[in-house]
Amino acid sequence: MSEFDLSIVVPIYNEEASVEPLHQELARVLETLDLSSEIILVDDGSRDRSLEMMRAVAVRDPRVRVVALEQNAGQTAALDAGFRAVRGTVTITLDADLQNDPADIPTLLMELKNADVVNGVRTERRDTWLRRFSSKLANRFRNWATHEAVTDVGCSLRAIRSEYLKRVKLYRGMHRFLPTLLRLEGARIVEVPVHHHPRRHGTSKYGIGNRLFAGLVDILAVRWMQRRALRYRIKE
Repeated sequence: MSEFDLSIVVPIYNEEASVEPLHQELARVLETLDLSSEIILVDDGSRDRSLEMMRAVAVRDPRVRVVALEQNAGQTAALDAGFRAVRGTVTITLDADLQNDPADIPTLLMELKNADVVNGVRTERRDTWLRRFSSKLANRFRNWATHEAVTDVGCSLRAIRSEYLKRVKLYRGMHRFLPTLLRLEGARIVEVPVHHHPRRHGTSKYGIGNRLFAGLVDILAVRWMQRRALRYRIKE
């Protein structure tokens, strides 16, 4: 049985200026919800003062738990470490850069009543045209190759029933296919529009990067998983 109603998982890499305001915004939202909750901040081997700031927040707020990776391992690893630490019935994920809006969390939870995963869709993205174009192109190609229909797989703001997360095995880079992997486990997925804000501090740490070859390999792996997935029901 879960210890909390809600777990919030945030991967953090060199975001020292965002830790405090992010916690303040999350705290304001949680105060409006009649739910027991925890906030799991995952430090992905930051080289700035992010971990120090996270520990300071955890001292003041007993809801906050800090998971620190030994070295930078990437966003998928940071998310996986957070997922393994959750003790809530529902898990919320979002980025630490304050572009995702914690105020959208109640909307996600409302939609979760009729689904297992609620994926955010950034209807008005506050990114550069190149980033928007690259993301849209990659999203369309992933959907075409995997026979999916996820509008914005790059949006980190989502609500997930934790029981499904426990079934998923992640590999490096596979956070980009998380909705598909959850669907393979039987999860029902819906989408809702969410807000998206300009980055307030620093630059993107988990960028698009040169992932063409690796991305193609990942897609082939996901297609193999889709074709080989076990699908059966026990009659007796």
